[in-house]
Parts: sequence; C-alpha cells; structure tokens
Amino acid sequence: MKPVLLDTGCIVALLDRSERHHEHCVEVVTELSAPLVTCEAVIAESCYLLRSVERAAAAVLDNVDAGVFRVPFRLDASGAAVKRLLQRYRNVPMDLADGCLVQMADELETGEILTLDSDFEVYRWRRSRKFRNLLS
Repeated sequence: MKPVLLDTGCIVALLDRSERHHEHCVEVVTELSAPLVTCEAVIAESCYLLRSVERAAAAVLDNVDAGVFRVPFRLDASGAAVKRLLQRYRNVPMDLADGCLVQMADELETGEILTLDSDFEVYRWRRSRKFRNLLS
C-alpha cells in the first residue's frame, strides 16, 4: 500500500479544534488505511504553529512516537535533490518542508497528499506528475 504524504496544515487542523478545516481533516484521515508519512521539517513547522494550543505540540510528537505519523525521510541523503527543487520553484516560493515532501513523493513513488497548501497544485513529483490532494 502506497503511503500518503502529510503536510503541516493538515496536522495543525487535526490537532487544533478551532481550525476551520478541523472536521474535514479528521474525517478524511479517519477513513484512510494507508500509512501517513512526513518529514522532520513538517513536524517542526507543526509544533511551532501549534505552540499556543495546549498539549498540541506534544500530541504531534506522540503521533510520531506511536508511528501514526511516520518520518522515513532523511535530509542528509536527499539534501542535494531538495536544494534543486527549492531552486526550481523559487518563484512560488517553495519552503524546506514542501521541498522535502516533493522529494519524498519521488522517493516513495506516491503523489497522494493531505495538504491545505495550494502550492501543491503547482509542484510536480517526478518532474511532471501532479499531486492528488485527498483533502480536495
């Protein structure tokens, strides 16, 4: 079973009940049976954005610990490829977390993603393949 990429916005919406996309994200994630994969840059962004929500940052890390959010990506092994992506999409602009997710799509051979970021309509994995946002 191919994994589904997990972006920051979805994690924030899952753990912040006041976020307007909370219910939709919970509904979609609950229906998935595929593994949820992400990168440390997304985990860091999520913890930062959730810092004012009591226990939310800890919940992010608890989900990593429990294997709910899997983190198979290694920037030290893929840094050059991510750097090329950041350069290629500099006009969007692409941030580090998005670059890692696009590279993960290439490495894991999946374009399925949970994101609230419209930039993934522009980004392509394997240079030409469109992402399929499961939250759309």
